[in-house]
Amino acid sequence: MTEPDRVLKIALIGFGAIGRQVAEGLGNPGSRGILCAVVVRPEQVVRARAALPHSMAVYSDTEELAPENVDLVVECAGQGAVRQHAEAVLRLGIDLMLISTGALVDAELRHRLTEIAARSGARILLPAGAIAGLDGLGALQRSGLHRVSYISTKPPHAWRGTPAEDLVDLDALTEPAVLFKGPAHMAATLFPKNANLAATVALSGLGFEDTEITLVADPRTQENIGHIEASGRLGTLTVELRGCATADNPKTSSVTAFSILRAIDNEANVVVI
Repeated sequence: MTEPDRVLKIALIGFGAIGRQVAEGLGNPGSRGILCAVVVRPEQVVRARAALPHSMAVYSDTEELAPENVDLVVECAGQGAVRQHAEAVLRLGIDLMLISTGALVDAELRHRLTEIAARSGARILLPAGAIAGLDGLGALQRSGLHRVSYISTKPPHAWRGTPAEDLVDLDALTEPAVLFKGPAHMAATLFPKNANLAATVALSGLGFEDTEITLVADPRTQENIGHIEASGRLGTLTVELRGCATADNPKTSSVTAFSILRAIDNEANVVVI
């Protein structure tokens, strides 16, 4: 029987903008998780140790994690980290929460991870991230979903370092510019740091081939905006979430970290919403 005061032992993969926010949230009163370890790239170990309590375990490899000391590993480090670490975590039988869901566009990787998890008894958990309405989208999917469209709008500077720089002059934009329109698998592949939510929406609904994604650079906004429109046999869904970007990474919304924290709380709670 689940104890009402259960607290999960959490290990983070990544200690960037989102990882630091999650770590801070886990230290707040009322959190249902407690940070017990951080996994970062070898060149980041010294800096992470300096930023964390001396008693905190900092590793450069997830294979150093011990299942008896970790209830849940949370990835906050990008699609490359999923490809590098996910298999090892799941083989240990530890549940894995992924925020960089765009990595799952790779059907071979997705199949391999689900097979490993099935054998070890671990689960792959996908928090909503900086989007709303996935519960309604999932209900429409169960009842017969016909169409799903997801539009991701961000200010021009959030698209720097992406293929958008080859498509438009981001610094000269005065009107919204469509950077991409097509299926989710292409969006998440071409824009891996900006379109993880395209993958999450696809996994919640019609899949990677049939979910229509539009990526927009809009100089009129300073917010990251996620907009879903869906229609199915029993109804329609229109939902939009606007959020501030993290201070250190304009590609990512600050609400992402709080979505992770809520998902962690749900894993420990007796009453789950």
